[in-house]
Amino acid sequence: MGQSKPIRPTAIVVEDDDIQREMLTLLLEQSDFEVLQCEDAETAALALKARHPSLMVTDINLVGKMDGVDLAHLAQQQNANMRIIVISGRPLPRPLPPGAKFLTKPVYPTALLTEAGR
Repeated sequence: MGQSKPIRPTAIVVEDDDIQREMLTLLLEQSDFEVLQCEDAETAALALKARHPSLMVTDINLVGKMDGVDLAHLAQQQNANMRIIVISGRPLPRPLPPGAKFLTKPVYPTALLTEAGR
């Protein structure tokens, strides 16, 4: 019998900027996350229901009807144990759900990985 692969935790990266999204994804993949990429909050909301990730990293400013703060509240309602990291180059427009972390851009890899639990 072959050895089974250890189960990797799943993360969702929600960022409408392709380069930023790819950089965050690569960083998390190198820290042994399986990463799902989403361009908008609506797609991320579907992925949250289907995949039940342990981590979500989202920008505040997103295309579509929901922003990252709305998405953080939705994610926290679906899974109170999920680590939620919200990033932006601007101040928070309104409070995040309890337990969610806010990081300002530029996001330093060590800060992100510390908040991600890696």
